Amino acid sequence: MTAVLAVNPGSTTTMIALFEDGTPRFERELHHSKDELTACGNVAGQLDYRLKAIRTVLQEEGTTRWDAVSGRGGLLRPMEGGVYEVTDEMIEDMLSARYGEHPCNLGAPLARRLADEHGVPAVIADPVVTDEMDDRTRLTGLPGIERRSVFHALNQKGAVRRVSEKLGINPLDGHFLVIHVGGGISVGAHRRGRVADVINALDGEGPFSPERSGALPNIPVLELVKSGTSVDDLKRMILREGGLYAHLGTNDLREVARMVEAEDETASAVFEAFAYNIAKSLTSLLPALAPAMPDAIVITGGAARSELLVETVRELVEHIAPVHVVPGSVEMEALAEAARIALESGTVKQYVRG
Repeated sequence: MTAVLAVNPGSTTTMIALFEDGTPRFERELHHSKDELTACGNVAGQLDYRLKAIRTVLQEEGTTRWDAVSGRGGLLRPMEGGVYEVTDEMIEDMLSARYGEHPCNLGAPLARRLADEHGVPAVIADPVVTDEMDDRTRLTGLPGIERRSVFHALNQKGAVRRVSEKLGINPLDGHFLVIHVGGGISVGAHRRGRVADVINALDGEGPFSPERSGALPNIPVLELVKSGTSVDDLKRMILREGGLYAHLGTNDLREVARMVEAEDETASAVFEAFAYNIAKSLTSLLPALAPAMPDAIVITGGAARSELLVETVRELVEHIAPVHVVPGSVEMEALAEAARIALESGTVKQYVRG
C-alpha cells in the first residue's frame, strides 16, 4: 500500500489530505486569517507558520506514516506536465519568487520539510506553468508577443484521468476538450496525454468569467487607456472586476442563477452570453485535436456545480462529443494519484533551471 500526503497551499487556506492507494484517509482545509498571514511578511515568510498548522492537524489525525509527500506546483519556468522531484534549486526559485510570487510557491518547500522528517520523496505534480503547447499555437500577429501556457493543469489533468477511467480509455490514448470554470476560466485541448493548446485564464484570453473580462476587442481597450484609464486600473478591471461581476454586481454564479430564475432580463442576457462564450472557447480548440475528434468534453471547477450552466453549455456542444462533469476541484486526489503513479513506475522527472 502506497500512502501519499498531499499539500495544497492557497491564498488563505492550506489543504492537506492523506491517500492510501488512491483512497482518502482524511482531508482537511486549514483557514488562515489575513492578519496572521500579513504578520509573516511575504509569502516565503509564511512557510513555518503553515508548517506548524499542518503538523497540528497531522497530530490530531494520528497520522505518523506516509511514503511520499506531493505538493502543489508553483510559479516556475515553463515545463512539461508530470511529477517532479523537489530539489534545492526548485525551492530556491519558489521562495525567491524568481518567476512570480503566489502562495502556491509554498507547495514544494512544505512537501520537502514534511518528507525529510520521514526520509521519503517530496514531489510536485502538474504545476500551473505546465507547458506542452504545439509551437504553432504560440505565434501571434504581433512579433515579440507570444501566447503562453498558464492554466489549471492539475485539476484539468486530474479530471481527464477520472473521465478516462469512467469511459475505459487510457488517458494517454484519449482526446479531450476540458474547461475549468472558477473565478478564472481556462480551456485545454488534451491530446494523448499532452495539452496541445491552452486558453490562458491569466493573460486575458477566452470567455469572460465570474470576475474576469476574458478576451476584449483591442482597439476599444486602447481607447480606454487613451481616455485616461491607467494600466494598473485596467488590469484590475480585467482580472478582478470584469465578467459577471461587472455586469451584475456579483461573482457568485448561484446568485446569478437565482436572478435568471426570477426572470431578470439583464441577468438572463448576460448568463446566455456567458454560457455561449464558454462553448465558443471550448470548440475553438478543436483544430488542436485534428484529425481526431474528442472522446469527451469535460467541465470541471467550482462553477461545474451549477446545473443551469452545465445544461446550457451541454446544449451548445454535445453534438460534438459527450459532456462529462467533474464538479469542484480534484486537485488533492490528482496530487496524490499523479505522485503514486510516477513513484511506482519510476517516471519522476528532474527540474532543470531556465
